[in-house]
Amino acid sequence: MKIKPAAYFLALVFSFPLFARDSTDTIVMKNGDRLTGEIKGLDGGVLYVSMPYILATSSIDWSKVARLESKQLFIVKTASGSVYRGALKTNDTEADRPVKIEILETPNKEVAIDSQQIVNMAQTSNRFWQRFNGAVNFGTTYTKGNETVQYTVGSEVEYLRERWSAGANWNSTLSRSSGSSAATRNELTLSGRHLLPWNNYFYAGLADFLQSSVQGIPLQTTIGAGIGRYLQNTNRATISILGGLAWQSTQYNQAKVTAPTEQLAAALIGSDVKLFKFNKTNLEVTALLFPVLNTPGRVKFSLNSTYYIKITGDLSWNVSFYGNWDNRPPASFAASDYGTSSGLSWTFGMK
Repeated sequence: MKIKPAAYFLALVFSFPLFARDSTDTIVMKNGDRLTGEIKGLDGGVLYVSMPYILATSSIDWSKVARLESKQLFIVKTASGSVYRGALKTNDTEADRPVKIEILETPNKEVAIDSQQIVNMAQTSNRFWQRFNGAVNFGTTYTKGNETVQYTVGSEVEYLRERWSAGANWNSTLSRSSGSSAATRNELTLSGRHLLPWNNYFYAGLADFLQSSVQGIPLQTTIGAGIGRYLQNTNRATISILGGLAWQSTQYNQAKVTAPTEQLAAALIGSDVKLFKFNKTNLEVTALLFPVLNTPGRVKFSLNSTYYIKITGDLSWNVSFYGNWDNRPPASFAASDYGTSSGLSWTFGMK
């Protein structure tokens, strides 16, 4: 499997922590409490703040914030799909009026936005390494009855700019059981998206590299692109859909049986769902459907989902499910490969 060295390298790079910033940001709560630290970002209705006198990153209910001020640069996204970049400040407002966040894009240009309309804020900088967010996952299970051991390792990283983002996601699973051969699955996905001039519309592309011993696939390469739209974009849920075209090349080789390499053209239908519950749990689901165009009636489908439960600070417990299905695989090859795993997740960057 030729993607392993690249995957190991990416996993190593993804785990590098970001350089620290000065803890001079100010947050004032609606009850009058005043905090000083480093605002790391806003996601899922949670404002993440690092304070020099607290070891872990603190999580603050965004709806309880009355004022904040930071000279650092942030990318700010709203429910309408608009994106801004600049420093932050809040002027005093009457108790019964919505809180307005002012974004200082340039010394002579300010934009005031109702805080309830802001769904995401992420640190950015003129420094390359301070634009990354991501996570590293690890899990293992053991069953004594049939001496089954399973290891899962994964990492993800996202690079943010004002109107576009790029990301990489790597997952590897190794399962061994007494009396049977080891089963391995490795997947590396590269993706990017760019906002269009129309609110909440974007175009996106992906490149996916999959190895699955269960399905007899040494390497499956998928490249696709399309147009998407955010159906919902709030502090509690982000839901988007994507439609486009894809090309897929698949090698098959298993147990002395080799099938010709397949070259498929397919339609691409995708969906991303993220659901949040304040600083406790969140669910992420990515589904991709490929109706094959040059083989009518054949359909491929992939699903990746992860449920996170916050433990403390940057540490979470996760339960994941992955699956790949093909309703018309070559003769003698498996039509599906799916499984579950659980383990620990450590996040870096914004969270």
